Amino acid sequence: MNSSTNFYKMSASETLSHFKVEKALGLSLKEVTSLQETYGENTLTKKSAPTNWKIFIRQLKSVIVFLLLSAALVSSFLGQWIEAFSIFAVLVINTIIGFITEYKAVSSMEALRLIGRTTTNVLRDGFLTAVSAEKLVPGDIVILEAGDMVTADMRIIECSKLSVDESILTGESVAVEKEEDALKEKVILAERKNMLFKGTFLTRGSAKALVVATAMQTEIGKIAKITQEASEESTPLEERLDKLGQQLVWISLLIGIFVALAGLISGKPLLLMFKTAVALAISTIPEGLPIVATMALAKGMWRMASQNALVNKLSAVETLGATSIIFTDKTGTLTENKMVVNSFYIDQGLQEIKEAQVSDPSIQKSLEIGVLCNNASIEAKAADSFIGDPMEVALLNVGKKFGLIQSELLKKYPQIREEAFDPHTRMMATFHQDELDILVAVKGAPESVFKASSQFLNESNEVPFEEKLNLWLERNQEMANNGLRVLALAYKRVGNKNEAPYKDLTFVGLVGISDPARPEIKNALAKCQSAGIRIIMVTGDQAGTAKKIAKDINLVPEGELEIIRGDELGEKDLWSKALLEKLNSISIFSRVSPQQKLDLIQHYQQQNHVVAMTGDGVNDAPALRKADIGVAMGLRGTQVAREAADMVLKDDSFNTIVMAIEQGRVIFSNIKRFVLYLLSCNISEVLIVSLASIINAPLPILPLQILFLNLVTDVFPALALGMGEGDKSYLERPPRVKSESVLEKEEWKQIAGHGLVITTSVLLVFFYIIKGPNAENAVTVAFLTLGFAQVFHVFNMRQPNSKFLVNEITRNPHIWGAILICTFLLLAAVYIPVLAKILSLNIPNNNEWLLIAFFSLIPLLIGQLALLLNPWIQKKN
Repeated sequence: MNSSTNFYKMSASETLSHFKVEKALGLSLKEVTSLQETYGENTLTKKSAPTNWKIFIRQLKSVIVFLLLSAALVSSFLGQWIEAFSIFAVLVINTIIGFITEYKAVSSMEALRLIGRTTTNVLRDGFLTAVSAEKLVPGDIVILEAGDMVTADMRIIECSKLSVDESILTGESVAVEKEEDALKEKVILAERKNMLFKGTFLTRGSAKALVVATAMQTEIGKIAKITQEASEESTPLEERLDKLGQQLVWISLLIGIFVALAGLISGKPLLLMFKTAVALAISTIPEGLPIVATMALAKGMWRMASQNALVNKLSAVETLGATSIIFTDKTGTLTENKMVVNSFYIDQGLQEIKEAQVSDPSIQKSLEIGVLCNNASIEAKAADSFIGDPMEVALLNVGKKFGLIQSELLKKYPQIREEAFDPHTRMMATFHQDELDILVAVKGAPESVFKASSQFLNESNEVPFEEKLNLWLERNQEMANNGLRVLALAYKRVGNKNEAPYKDLTFVGLVGISDPARPEIKNALAKCQSAGIRIIMVTGDQAGTAKKIAKDINLVPEGELEIIRGDELGEKDLWSKALLEKLNSISIFSRVSPQQKLDLIQHYQQQNHVVAMTGDGVNDAPALRKADIGVAMGLRGTQVAREAADMVLKDDSFNTIVMAIEQGRVIFSNIKRFVLYLLSCNISEVLIVSLASIINAPLPILPLQILFLNLVTDVFPALALGMGEGDKSYLERPPRVKSESVLEKEEWKQIAGHGLVITTSVLLVFFYIIKGPNAENAVTVAFLTLGFAQVFHVFNMRQPNSKFLVNEITRNPHIWGAILICTFLLLAAVYIPVLAKILSLNIPNNNEWLLIAFFSLIPLLIGQLALLLNPWIQKKN
């Protein structure tokens, strides 16, 4: 019973009978109490904010974290307390940073929740009383006036000049005219003109309506339910890091076993080789990866928050950088959600508002009629403060722009009568006293005004209208085809205020009204398109309106403005092969339902796209949750939409999305770069020990030295790489494919190449020293050469097409800080006696320092040469 699905097909009296309620009395208090027990409160189920425990656990759900925890436990078992403590410290810091960052984001999201309760005027026991909207039940009779919020789904019983703003639910920016008559055929929600829906509000008129659905049974409740049931997608970064972690598990195990067997075969002590194997296996695992990834994401999150983008999940920051498709709602996202006068069509031709001259008699008269025949009002102190129908507000604003203030004009022409807008005549008229006669100002649907007009204004002369009727019909269609809402304006002068308003009118012209594109949209979309991101508009509005906005913002090339309507799209299970082919190129969808938005997002996700969805209405919420990244508007976005989103824009600007995409790409590039750096350093340690074991040579570096180097190079240079801010080139590249790993085949080749060069350099200096008179210093020289080679190796992480001296790395102040810290720690390892004794190191002489400097710079020089040759090699291939 508690469903609004079919009540629009029933007459008002049939609906009253269905609920066994009398129109004049309403429900009794006894009936209300019984129904409240049956249906509960009229509230939507809210998505609860994640608990602190859930946020904490989220930081530990990673294969890398599990791997590091295992390494720490093994180190503890072997008595390697320094390494165990270091790994545990990294895990604790990583968890704290991630927890605090996400906790702050969740707190910011909670602060955006709407607070306040709405009351509704209800007829109960024959008395009109104001009750909390939460206490409404099916069967209640509600009285509504202009400006009231609709607090449940209702069937209109009686109404007068009623229009309702349903943009929150349907996406249509123009107020919808309502009536009480039953509808015979099945129609979509946006066309149920005898229904009122929870969350919408009256812009004009009054109504008596019967509550037919409350809480989660309302249309808005059904959408909220779909939103809650829509599964959240794991972010690409989470998937990539887990995949890398799984790869490292096997690599570390294989390395440990290989080195241990090689050493034992060559006759080295069992305990030494076991400790060495464990140290190398642990060194393969980049201890710094979780903390550097967390810090890189956190910094991106803070940077985005400072630029009006609140992100509620850390790993979601990077996902924006992988976005290949952005689904965007039209109303309020691409447009301002504010109706404005676009143009006038007068006898002399089309006049864009920016070119219109108030000195033109037809323009002057059009402005006067629009301001006089008007029930809206605007506040002088606040530009965005208004009461009334949005189209009437647009007429007042354009009049004000040309110096025609409603209050002042009404002093000149006092209103003495109003013929309110009637859905049947589709016109409105106001009578105004002039000095000698009465001015009747009329506005309405063009076809209706045409029929009521006998002449038209032509350069201040009145000419018979009939001879140009076909021309004006064509002009009306032209404006409608351009996505404009069209009103006709007319007037006449009479001697008696009781004369019929809609007869022998003088037609003046047409006024085109639109919800204009936001000023920054065109530039923002151009940036997205140059970044290889496809923008798809999905709206509940009319096809013509969607086409007009798409054209204005250059969404697609002029010749590709093809649209698919919701009725053409249908259900996903019935999509034909031809339709699926169309989906590869179509970028505009109109009159689509929330379920169809979900279907489209799922379709493109199955095509291996990373999909972002932007929106502000209740009808956008399920899609916001299903998308890889949901982006809601913070200023005018609904609570349901904000709860479903991963990111909320505090300034509602599409440019902020572009900034977030850029940050996401920079962050992934940073993560990729420091992973490459970490593993190329770690692989060099593995190769040095492995090759020495195979040829039965002394170990160039000892287990504890390996762990010390990991503590130095795995944290500071890698952390500095993660703090890079990137440059504009990141928005000039296509998005990554969804299946791309953190490390692809090319990166693994680079890791092997860099590791081999560092290994060769260290082994050369090691064998040179061991054959000389100071053989006891060979391990120290190898240790320092390896350490400084790894530190200098950070400069090899620049982009191949960047400059040698001025690039992302050299501009990063954190890099220079990391080099200073690492240099200090490496010098401390040999010059502080206690530390030198623990690490089994000696103080090198001057000649040995020269060798250390020379051989540690070789990997840097070879790396820079490779970067220099890389573009030439790629071009040749």
